[in-house]
Amino acid sequence: MPEITSREVHLISRPKGLPEVSDFEVTPIKLGPLQEQQVLVRNLFLSVDPYMRGRMNEGKSYLPPFELNQPMEGGAVGEVIESRAREFKPGDIVTSNHGWREFFMAPAKELRGVSRDIEPLSVYLGALGMTGMTAWAGLKLGEVKAGDVIYISGAAGAVGSVAGQLAKLMGCRVIGSAGSAEKISFLRDECGFDSAFDYHDGPVVERLKMEAPEGIDVYFDNVGGEALEAALSSLRVHGRIIACGGISGYNNAKPKPGPCNLFNMTTKRLTMKGLLVRDWADHQSEFEKEVGGYFKAGQLKHKETVVYGIENAVDAFIGLFSGQNIGKMVVRLRSY
Repeated sequence: MPEITSREVHLISRPKGLPEVSDFEVTPIKLGPLQEQQVLVRNLFLSVDPYMRGRMNEGKSYLPPFELNQPMEGGAVGEVIESRAREFKPGDIVTSNHGWREFFMAPAKELRGVSRDIEPLSVYLGALGMTGMTAWAGLKLGEVKAGDVIYISGAAGAVGSVAGQLAKLMGCRVIGSAGSAEKISFLRDECGFDSAFDYHDGPVVERLKMEAPEGIDVYFDNVGGEALEAALSSLRVHGRIIACGGISGYNNAKPKPGPCNLFNMTTKRLTMKGLLVRDWADHQSEFEKEVGGYFKAGQLKHKETVVYGIENAVDAFIGLFSGQNIGKMVVRLRSY
């Protein structure tokens, strides 16, 4: 193989508040020769996800921080170009955590083979990938069942849109909130939500009273802040909260005070459970069978916002925090 130059996205300074383009750098790197038991992969799609913002800060969280002046990590779908490992051959499609770069070399154990027959291949980063499994695991964690009334914040995002569709398939009444008329139409017309509202149109607590006057049973939290406070007011006795994310506060320089009505946890005997999809790794095959079956049968819609070129990956990531995506945000690197 001729020498390959790969472009990588490096974090060069730790953001203060909302990340800026100047916090990152696209750097060309020459790859060395492929070693025994290694695989050379050309990435086709990169995943950009809100959780990555936490890894840009100093200090340990549930994942280690990104190192400065080193390639960042993230989900990716790629094609095997060369292999010196028996597990893979050229032309195979694989997923990995070696995103934010055009090419990479890695041991076979760090790759997972997937079918080329599924289209688009980027679905392995969305409905059939980490975000889809997050939605599926969250509903399991919250013990969601037929007849429940569930409210999902950030519902037009990668996790929320899948969670709502799966909840509908389970027989729930699904309410969602999002940030634009286009997103509300997407939730109602494409995802089949029973109702959806724009959180810009008034206090969330008042909108929930209109959409669910008798209250809700489950809150799937992707946002935190005002949405969480509103859900604490709307939840019925023995209601459940699935704490998946809090994008409204990811870029706060200082933490904001928590909900003023947290005592509802006590008076209503509520349950709140935190969700990390990595804890559900042992359930991967169960997820793939169930959710993959829905997707193949056309019962689950996969929506994505596509940005082209690694040079635009940072803009795509920053765009997550101003709601520029509907469904899953991905960066497409090459045709296939």
